[in-house]
Amino acid sequence: MKKENIWLEDWQRILIGDAPVEFLLEVFLRTSFIYLVLLVIMRLLGKRMNGQLTNLELAVMLTMGAIMAPAMQIPDRGLLSGVVALVCALTFLRGTNLLGFKSSKAEKLIQGTETVLVKDGIIQLKQLTSNQLSHQQIFAALRSENVYNLGKVKRLYLEAYGVFSIYENDQSKPGLSVLPPADDEVRTIYEHTDDKQLACTNCGNTVAALPKPGPCAVCQTDNWVDAIL
Repeated sequence: MKKENIWLEDWQRILIGDAPVEFLLEVFLRTSFIYLVLLVIMRLLGKRMNGQLTNLELAVMLTMGAIMAPAMQIPDRGLLSGVVALVCALTFLRGTNLLGFKSSKAEKLIQGTETVLVKDGIIQLKQLTSNQLSHQQIFAALRSENVYNLGKVKRLYLEAYGVFSIYENDQSKPGLSVLPPADDEVRTIYEHTDDKQLACTNCGNTVAALPKPGPCAVCQTDNWVDAIL
Protein backbone atom coordinates (compact mmCIF):
# COMPACT_ATOMS: atom_id res chain seq x y z
CA MET A 1 0.00 0.00 0.00
CA LYS A 2 1.26 3.44 -0.92
CA LYS A 3 1.97 6.00 1.78
CA GLU A 4 -0.52 8.53 0.36
CA ASN A 5 -3.34 5.95 0.72
CA ILE A 6 -2.90 5.72 4.50
CA TRP A 7 -4.62 8.18 6.85
CA LEU A 8 -5.96 7.84 10.39
CA GLU A 9 -9.55 8.79 9.51
CA ASP A 10 -9.91 5.81 7.17
CA TRP A 11 -11.87 3.67 9.64
CA GLN A 12 -13.11 1.22 7.00
CA ARG A 13 -9.51 0.32 6.09
CA ILE A 14 -8.50 0.13 9.78
CA LEU A 15 -11.44 -2.07 10.86
CA ILE A 16 -12.20 -4.10 7.75
CA GLY A 17 -9.19 -3.72 5.45
CA ASP A 18 -9.31 -3.59 1.68
CA ALA A 19 -11.78 -6.47 1.38
CA PRO A 20 -15.49 -5.66 1.07
CA VAL A 21 -17.77 -5.82 4.11
CA GLU A 22 -19.26 -9.08 2.83
CA PHE A 23 -15.90 -10.75 3.43
CA LEU A 24 -16.60 -10.59 7.19
CA LEU A 25 -19.32 -13.20 6.70
CA GLU A 26 -16.87 -15.28 4.64
CA VAL A 27 -14.30 -15.05 7.47
CA PHE A 28 -16.95 -16.40 9.84
CA LEU A 29 -17.70 -19.32 7.53
CA ARG A 30 -14.00 -20.00 6.88
CA THR A 31 -13.19 -19.93 10.60
CA SER A 32 -16.08 -22.25 11.44
CA PHE A 33 -14.97 -24.73 8.78
CA ILE A 34 -11.29 -24.65 9.80
CA TYR A 35 -12.29 -24.99 13.46
CA LEU A 36 -14.27 -28.17 12.75
CA VAL A 37 -11.42 -29.60 10.68
CA LEU A 38 -8.97 -28.69 13.44
CA LEU A 39 -11.07 -30.56 16.03
CA VAL A 40 -10.88 -33.67 13.88
CA ILE A 41 -7.12 -33.29 13.34
CA MET A 42 -6.48 -32.70 17.06
CA ARG A 43 -8.48 -35.82 17.88
CA LEU A 44 -6.42 -37.82 15.41
CA LEU A 45 -3.15 -36.40 16.76
CA GLY A 46 -3.85 -38.17 20.04
CA LYS A 47 -4.14 -37.39 23.74
CA ARG A 48 -0.50 -36.29 23.99
CA MET A 49 -1.38 -32.96 22.34
CA ASN A 50 -3.43 -32.09 25.44
CA GLY A 51 -0.53 -32.69 27.84
CA GLN A 52 3.12 -31.76 28.11
CA LEU A 53 4.44 -31.49 24.57
CA THR A 54 7.67 -32.87 23.18
CA ASN A 55 9.79 -30.72 20.85
CA LEU A 56 8.23 -32.42 17.84
CA GLU A 57 4.66 -31.93 19.08
CA LEU A 58 5.35 -28.28 19.91
CA ALA A 59 6.70 -27.74 16.40
CA VAL A 60 3.51 -29.26 14.96
CA MET A 61 1.34 -27.03 17.16
CA LEU A 62 3.17 -23.90 16.03
CA THR A 63 2.97 -25.02 12.41
CA MET A 64 -0.77 -25.53 12.72
CA GLY A 65 -1.23 -21.94 13.87
CA ALA A 66 0.62 -20.68 10.79
CA ILE A 67 -1.43 -23.01 8.58
CA MET A 68 -4.84 -21.90 9.83
CA ALA A 69 -4.47 -18.11 9.76
CA PRO A 70 -4.19 -17.59 5.96
CA ALA A 71 -7.01 -20.00 5.20
CA MET A 72 -9.31 -18.11 7.57
CA GLN A 73 -8.42 -14.50 6.77
CA ILE A 74 -6.92 -14.08 3.30
CA PRO A 75 -9.54 -13.81 0.51
CA ASP A 76 -7.38 -15.28 -2.27
CA ARG A 77 -6.45 -18.38 -0.27
CA GLY A 78 -8.71 -21.39 -0.57
CA LEU A 79 -9.82 -23.57 2.34
CA LEU A 80 -8.56 -26.80 0.81
CA SER A 81 -4.93 -25.66 0.91
CA GLY A 82 -5.27 -25.21 4.68
CA VAL A 83 -6.89 -28.62 5.06
CA VAL A 84 -4.14 -30.28 3.02
CA ALA A 85 -1.48 -28.59 5.17
CA LEU A 86 -3.20 -29.80 8.35
CA VAL A 87 -3.33 -33.35 7.01
CA CYS A 88 0.38 -33.08 6.16
CA ALA A 89 1.13 -32.01 9.75
CA LEU A 90 -0.89 -34.98 11.03
CA THR A 91 0.91 -37.38 8.69
CA PHE A 92 4.31 -36.01 9.65
CA LEU A 93 3.68 -36.39 13.41
CA ARG A 94 2.20 -39.87 13.07
CA GLY A 95 5.04 -40.93 10.78
CA THR A 96 7.82 -39.71 13.07
CA ASN A 97 6.12 -41.30 16.09
CA LEU A 98 5.93 -44.61 14.22
CA LEU A 99 9.59 -44.29 13.28
CA GLY A 100 10.48 -43.64 16.92
CA PHE A 101 8.43 -46.65 18.00
CA LYS A 102 10.31 -48.94 15.64
CA SER A 103 13.81 -47.52 16.24
CA SER A 104 15.19 -46.44 19.62
CA LYS A 105 17.98 -44.52 17.87
CA ALA A 106 15.45 -42.56 15.84
CA GLU A 107 13.40 -41.91 18.98
CA LYS A 108 16.43 -40.45 20.79
CA LEU A 109 17.31 -38.35 17.76
CA ILE A 110 13.77 -36.99 17.34
CA GLN A 111 12.52 -36.74 20.92
CA GLY A 112 15.76 -36.32 22.88
CA THR A 113 16.58 -38.06 26.18
CA GLU A 114 16.23 -37.37 29.89
CA THR A 115 19.01 -35.67 31.87
CA VAL A 116 20.02 -36.30 35.49
CA LEU A 117 20.21 -32.94 37.27
CA VAL A 118 20.52 -34.15 40.87
CA LYS A 119 22.13 -37.44 41.88
CA ASP A 120 22.09 -38.59 45.51
CA GLY A 121 21.56 -35.07 46.78
CA ILE A 122 24.31 -33.50 44.66
CA ILE A 123 23.61 -31.11 41.76
CA GLN A 124 25.20 -32.21 38.50
CA LEU A 125 26.67 -28.86 37.53
CA LYS A 126 27.80 -29.85 34.03
CA GLN A 127 24.29 -31.00 33.15
CA LEU A 128 22.87 -27.84 34.69
CA THR A 129 25.08 -25.70 32.47
CA SER A 130 24.51 -27.70 29.29
CA ASN A 131 20.73 -27.40 29.73
CA GLN A 132 20.97 -23.68 30.57
CA LEU A 133 19.23 -24.06 33.92
CA SER A 134 19.82 -22.16 37.15
CA HIS A 135 19.93 -23.36 40.74
CA GLN A 136 16.72 -21.47 41.46
CA GLN A 137 14.85 -23.32 38.71
CA ILE A 138 15.82 -26.63 40.31
CA PHE A 139 14.92 -25.39 43.79
CA ALA A 140 11.54 -24.15 42.55
CA ALA A 141 10.80 -27.55 40.97
CA LEU A 142 11.63 -29.29 44.27
CA ARG A 143 9.57 -26.87 46.37
CA SER A 144 6.58 -27.43 44.10
CA GLU A 145 6.71 -31.12 45.10
CA ASN A 146 7.14 -30.33 48.81
CA VAL A 147 10.82 -31.29 48.81
CA TYR A 148 12.76 -28.74 50.83
CA ASN A 149 16.13 -30.45 51.24
CA LEU A 150 18.50 -31.70 48.53
CA GLY A 151 19.48 -34.61 50.78
CA LYS A 152 16.00 -36.10 50.20
CA VAL A 153 16.52 -36.24 46.44
CA LYS A 154 17.71 -39.57 45.05
CA ARG A 155 17.31 -38.39 41.46
CA LEU A 156 15.97 -35.30 39.72
CA TYR A 157 15.47 -35.81 36.00
CA LEU A 158 14.80 -33.24 33.31
CA GLU A 159 12.62 -35.22 30.92
CA ALA A 160 12.96 -34.96 27.16
CA TYR A 161 9.70 -32.98 26.97
CA GLY A 162 10.81 -30.42 29.57
CA VAL A 163 9.23 -31.45 32.88
CA PHE A 164 11.01 -32.45 36.08
CA SER A 165 10.68 -35.93 37.62
CA ILE A 166 11.68 -36.27 41.27
CA TYR A 167 12.54 -39.49 43.13
CA GLU A 168 13.13 -39.21 46.86
CA ASN A 169 15.32 -41.23 49.21
CA ASP A 170 13.51 -43.61 51.53
CA GLN A 171 15.31 -42.15 54.54
CA SER A 172 15.87 -38.50 55.33
CA LYS A 173 19.46 -37.35 54.86
CA PRO A 174 21.03 -33.99 55.69
CA GLY A 175 21.43 -31.70 52.71
CA LEU A 176 21.27 -28.21 51.26
CA SER A 177 18.13 -26.19 51.91
CA VAL A 178 16.10 -25.26 48.81
CA LEU A 179 13.97 -22.67 50.62
CA PRO A 180 14.68 -18.95 50.09
CA PRO A 181 17.38 -17.90 52.59
CA ALA A 182 15.62 -14.59 53.28
CA ASP A 183 12.41 -16.28 54.47
CA ASP A 184 13.33 -17.00 58.08
CA GLU A 185 9.77 -17.83 59.12
CA VAL A 186 9.28 -20.77 56.76
CA ARG A 187 12.79 -22.09 57.39
CA THR A 188 11.74 -22.98 60.95
CA ILE A 189 10.38 -26.28 59.57
CA TYR A 190 13.94 -27.57 59.34
CA GLU A 191 15.71 -29.78 61.83
CA HIS A 192 19.48 -29.76 62.32
CA THR A 193 21.54 -32.92 62.56
CA ASP A 194 23.04 -34.06 65.91
CA ASP A 195 26.49 -34.28 64.36
CA LYS A 196 26.73 -30.91 62.67
CA GLN A 197 27.26 -31.07 58.92
CA LEU A 198 27.76 -28.44 56.25
CA ALA A 199 26.39 -28.30 52.71
CA CYS A 200 28.05 -26.71 49.69
CA THR A 201 25.85 -23.92 48.35
CA ASN A 202 26.97 -24.61 44.77
CA CYS A 203 26.47 -28.38 44.39
CA GLY A 204 24.86 -29.56 47.66
CA ASN A 205 27.70 -31.86 48.72
CA THR A 206 27.69 -32.43 52.51
CA VAL A 207 30.69 -32.82 54.84
CA ALA A 208 31.32 -32.83 58.57
CA ALA A 209 31.59 -29.36 60.09
CA LEU A 210 34.72 -30.35 62.03
CA PRO A 211 37.45 -30.11 61.12
CA LYS A 212 36.68 -26.99 59.10
CA PRO A 213 36.44 -28.02 55.43
CA GLY A 214 38.34 -26.39 52.62
CA PRO A 215 37.13 -26.21 49.00
CA CYS A 216 34.34 -28.66 48.07
CA ALA A 217 35.68 -31.92 46.71
CA VAL A 218 32.95 -31.98 44.04
CA CYS A 219 32.90 -28.43 42.64
CA GLN A 220 35.98 -26.80 44.24
CA THR A 221 34.03 -23.85 45.68
CA ASP A 222 34.44 -22.79 49.29
CA ASN A 223 31.02 -21.60 50.39
CA TRP A 224 29.31 -23.67 53.08
CA VAL A 225 26.05 -23.43 55.06
CA ASP A 226 24.52 -25.66 57.73
CA ALA A 227 23.04 -28.87 56.35
CA ILE A 228 19.46 -29.53 57.43
CA LEU A 229 16.98 -32.39 57.60
